[in-house]
Amino acid sequence: MSVAEEGVSITEALAALAAADPDRPAVTCGERTVTRAELEARTNRLARAYLDLGVSPDSFVTIGLPNGIEFIEATVAVWKAGATPQPVSDRLPTAERRAIIDLADPSLVVGIDTAETGGRPSIPAGFEPTPSYSDGPLEPRIAASVKAPTSGGSTGRPKLIVSGHRATSANVTIHSIYTRMPPDGVHLATGPMHHNGPFIYALAALFTGSQVVVMSRFDAEEALALVERHRVDWMYLVPTMMQRIWRLPEPARLGHDLSSLEGVFHVAAPCPQWLKQAWIDWLGPSTILELYGGTEGQVATFIDGTEWLAHRGSVGRPLSGEIQIRDPGGQPSARGETGTVWIRRQAGTQKTYTYIGAEAREGGDGWETLGDVGWMDEDGYLYLTDRDTDMILVGGSNVYPAEIEAVLTEHPSVADACVVGLPDDDLGNVPHAILALSSPVDDDELDAYLRARLVSYKVPRTFERVDGPLRDDAGKVRRPALRADRLPKTNAGGAGGQDPGPEPP
Repeated sequence: MSVAEEGVSITEALAALAAADPDRPAVTCGERTVTRAELEARTNRLARAYLDLGVSPDSFVTIGLPNGIEFIEATVAVWKAGATPQPVSDRLPTAERRAIIDLADPSLVVGIDTAETGGRPSIPAGFEPTPSYSDGPLEPRIAASVKAPTSGGSTGRPKLIVSGHRATSANVTIHSIYTRMPPDGVHLATGPMHHNGPFIYALAALFTGSQVVVMSRFDAEEALALVERHRVDWMYLVPTMMQRIWRLPEPARLGHDLSSLEGVFHVAAPCPQWLKQAWIDWLGPSTILELYGGTEGQVATFIDGTEWLAHRGSVGRPLSGEIQIRDPGGQPSARGETGTVWIRRQAGTQKTYTYIGAEAREGGDGWETLGDVGWMDEDGYLYLTDRDTDMILVGGSNVYPAEIEAVLTEHPSVADACVVGLPDDDLGNVPHAILALSSPVDDDELDAYLRARLVSYKVPRTFERVDGPLRDDAGKVRRPALRADRLPKTNAGGAGGQDPGPEPP
């Protein structure tokens, strides 16, 4: 992409939107709304304050604010200052957040206690520039990188994924094009903004002229109420959110007018086939949209519900980049055979990312892998199985937790499930299921339910109930941490000294 094709600066793009329709709502959270003109003025003042606080061109600014208007204002102001937003969860443990700040070495930290910033300049949540700062037009600045989100990946160690694309309007709005996001509409931002998906799609909506309705925290029925109240036409979900909405009592789920919806876009985690089918039956196949791709951005696949019905379980065909399935020896696999998913950006295009705090898993000639496992059909549609780092080797057989979790969550009493492998003297490892329940169910019923649907060696030997959520608000599960928490309590028989149950044949 040439510099001309990358579009104008964020500063120029927002100024144009504000001039075209100054009173149009730009961002809403709760009962508060800011118009385009207000967002333009507020972010101009904020950008000037950030520059005086030490923000320099192409530096990182760590944003540790909760979901809300302030988060979006801070992000836009960072872009206007010529720097790169580096979002981080406001709910992370102190040690983990401090490690991310040390990796980023930002010029400014927003919304995080000064005790965690290592002496770097910081401002608290709720910061307001003094009236001495002008809200007039700013000189356009364009940072070398549009974003630098974090990821713990499968290792649990934080890393920054620094975008290889400049901070221009086109490099933000491009994400609206391939996901069929209508311009000048209303976007419902349901997920935590520090995650790449909720972050980039909310900002893409904003800069294509849409009103962005931000949920401070996801609530299933409230999401449906917001769709009705604001006539939302495009919303972001992850499968966990989809399941919470689907499991609402029918009067609550069906009691809202969702006729404005043109796109329900899901991403970030595997969606069980039964759940996807339920949403297609409910809202229609053309409305249900899915994308697969890492934050790294080398490849993106896309599929709508109509295509999915013809290729059940697929995450689509590549919109950009190349995909190759390889066997354990690193050789290309035949169509229909499961292996590691290798990806490569489109020939002749610039590098899409750089890691800070990690090394890419490279396979030569530009090929990389994020650790996903899957296969491709004869038509070039990709089907994901799991992550290779999550795979459990049970007596020499490969077991993928996502498959077991999809079956478990179809049971009416299981709200969510996470399956990890725990050591076993005989089989090496055995599956252990950690469950969040919506109603009581005993082990025998779960065991029988699973054995009717899975080969016996995939059935968990033990079941554990927990009261809290297994996934964060972005639908991500920290499987390595959950497994590590249970390792000290294991013995040869299984988790916590429980009866391991029958052995597989």
